[in-house]
Amino acid sequence: MEINGVEIKDTYAEGFGIKVTRILVTALTQELAKIAATEATGYATSVIGCPAEAGIDCFVPAENTPDGRPGYVIMICHAAKKALDLELMERIGMCILTAPTAAAFNCLESEDVLKTGFKLSYFGDGFQKELEIDGRKVYSIPIMSGDFLVESEFGYKDGVAGGNFFILAKDQITGVKAAQMAVAAISKVEGVITPFPGGMVASGSKVGSNAYAFLPASTNEKMCVTLKDEVDSDIREDADGVFEIVIDGLDEESVKAAMRAGIVAACSVDGVLEISAGNFDGKLGAYLMNLHDLF
Repeated sequence: MEINGVEIKDTYAEGFGIKVTRILVTALTQELAKIAATEATGYATSVIGCPAEAGIDCFVPAENTPDGRPGYVIMICHAAKKALDLELMERIGMCILTAPTAAAFNCLESEDVLKTGFKLSYFGDGFQKELEIDGRKVYSIPIMSGDFLVESEFGYKDGVAGGNFFILAKDQITGVKAAQMAVAAISKVEGVITPFPGGMVASGSKVGSNAYAFLPASTNEKMCVTLKDEVDSDIREDADGVFEIVIDGLDEESVKAAMRAGIVAACSVDGVLEISAGNFDGKLGAYLMNLHDLF
């Protein structure tokens, strides 16, 4: 199978289950909202070593937010409810409450909720107030710059993490350009995030290690361009730029839609040679997303 002359390998991406929440971060200006959203989603590329996986989903104009101010939807993900609860407390409490003019609202309707706003309200030291905004139960917490608004409860649901594809290009600069094009296309798909820096994974990894029993993950030597002559490489001879795009989403269909959009965008770049994907023979997760089936 080919798209614009780019070979699409007959392989699959292996995803795994994760719990997902969506939070709308608003502020006085779009710039300030972006700052708060960015801070709240830091240090969250992969649960291999980070306390969560997180990223910015989409921009929301002022006319569509509860407080009439511009905002960004962010997603915070973790496999365990208890850990997700802690992540929301720390990221909303330390990164959004402290951000100039910011507020936080729930953006995921679900029967399963975390009482993050209720617990954060105690920061008001008795001066907090319970309000109703746009039919939502919200706490107003006095802080130096005014009042911080936070919704009482945040919904969460079972989602999918680890959707992915590899871009193999003629050289590094072409691979970067194609990866950036892919991330830009994915950003238009609501309900997904690309949690790695700039949405691009430079490192790659495999489950476990060939040499060290204590490592939960290690470099994927078969996809390292500088090891092509030293190992049984999965990289074609004419490819010297390899980047991975990893996607987390609300459900499998959202992740597949993002993969499809990203692959089409990457294949529009001259010098991209092949699209592949990462899997571990079913050892990592239950979601097997075949690249050919996306189209």
